[in-house]
Amino acid sequence: MVRKFKPNKANINGLMKNPEVGAELRRVAQSIAQAAGSGGNEGIFKTDADLGKRRWRAAVIGNYEFEGSGALAGMRRDLLRGLDGARE
Repeated sequence: MVRKFKPNKANINGLMKNPEVGAELRRVAQSIAQAAGSGGNEGIFKTDADLGKRRWRAAVIGNYEFEGSGALAGMRRDLLRGLDGARE
């Protein structure tokens, strides 16, 4: 007999709003920002985390106007390096 999987949506939704999940998302975003800035661009990345209506979200934001940032291509390169460098 095959049983169909039914996720517990109430528990999943509760988990997505848990403060510990928010703290982990902040930590990961900060790790990515730190790794992205390690190529001589320290301080041009900032992080943001917020609890939305349904879940926590986090972002790493680059300053495209920062001198020496390399504009859009440089930010993309540095953010990709940050993703690679933030692995655990």
